[in-house]
Amino acid sequence: MLKTLESLGDLRGKRVIVRADLNVPLDGETITDDGRIRAALPTLTRLVDAGARVVVVSHLGRPKGAPEDRYSLRPVVARLGELLGQEVAFANDTVGESAREVVSALEDGRVAVLENLRFNAGETAKDESERTAFARELAELGDAFVSDGFGVVHRKQASVYELAQLLPAAAGELVGREVEALRKVTDTPERPFVVILGGSKVSDKLGVIDTLLTKADRILIGGGMAFTFLKAKGWEIGTSLLDGDQLETVRGYIAQAESAGVELVLPVDAVVAPAFAADSPATTVAADAMPVDQMGLDIGPESAKLFAEKIADAATVFWNGPMGVFEFEAFAGGTRAVAEALAEAPGYTVVGGGDSAAAVRTLGFEESKFSHISTGGGASLELIEGKALPGITILEEDDK
Repeated sequence: MLKTLESLGDLRGKRVIVRADLNVPLDGETITDDGRIRAALPTLTRLVDAGARVVVVSHLGRPKGAPEDRYSLRPVVARLGELLGQEVAFANDTVGESAREVVSALEDGRVAVLENLRFNAGETAKDESERTAFARELAELGDAFVSDGFGVVHRKQASVYELAQLLPAAAGELVGREVEALRKVTDTPERPFVVILGGSKVSDKLGVIDTLLTKADRILIGGGMAFTFLKAKGWEIGTSLLDGDQLETVRGYIAQAESAGVELVLPVDAVVAPAFAADSPATTVAADAMPVDQMGLDIGPESAKLFAEKIADAATVFWNGPMGVFEFEAFAGGTRAVAEALAEAPGYTVVGGGDSAAAVRTLGFEESKFSHISTGGGASLELIEGKALPGITILEEDDK
């Protein structure tokens, strides 16, 4: 059982450090998808209403332990302020003079954001003592800690793990919902339970396939990883993505699914093109008749129809990974069809973060059409795999 906000008691006037995940995509200083900011709002709003002095910390991008203008959280602050309906203060460092001044000036019910955590090498250091030293500096700025950045709970990082050891700590609303939704999928799925996997590489999904191959009723395979499955069946895949090292593993999955009575559904057609480009001429071919000089960039319309039929009667659906290169309109059809099928499905539908969540928003779907959209790609996969996530285990009740 996760420690909840209630376990922290009365927070009025208390400085509460919230580890959020505000790692949003930027085009210059323009936010192209504010989904993660909006996902942080329930916890932040609740703390504001409780009269806490809220200190938000997050990373953005992958700076190398030193400040870089392109990774500044400044653009995020403006959008967060719009969504919260209040001016949000910003510190131009994380544990330095600016941070101390901004935090000390906070009033009850107000919010501040500190600069990118990863501008400090201690945040992601492999050495535990370095992480702890940085976490101690962060802890001086707060009276309590709330972990609400689900996208990083699978990492032992200073603001995720060590900080939770130094202050009274609890899970935020988002982390609580994520854990509940994903454990519902793996522990108590209603049936039929359908899993849809896409993305580029089989190797990225090995743990998920291993886990769900014994739990799912149907597994639908799309995206670039589908071509490794087709190749494992002995079919021509042209210049499509191939995870060659995993061919034997995939053949084992095909055999295991058959022996376990799990329906493994592969594409029956594909949208191919001579090059990986938005304007590359697209044609549709049967999955067993791919030209040697073409690459598959999406599942075809017959596959999309087949996948939709396999989703229609599902009581539980877990989807991770797009069906094609959805960023290019000519190759977005398969991903759009799967998203539509999930949106219309009567069962419990979970979109497993990462590119799948981005696709849902990019293609214009109402998020309310899905039971849960995860904010963490890697974290959601590891939780589905049954791994112990450091940022979750540190928040569990001692008597669990």
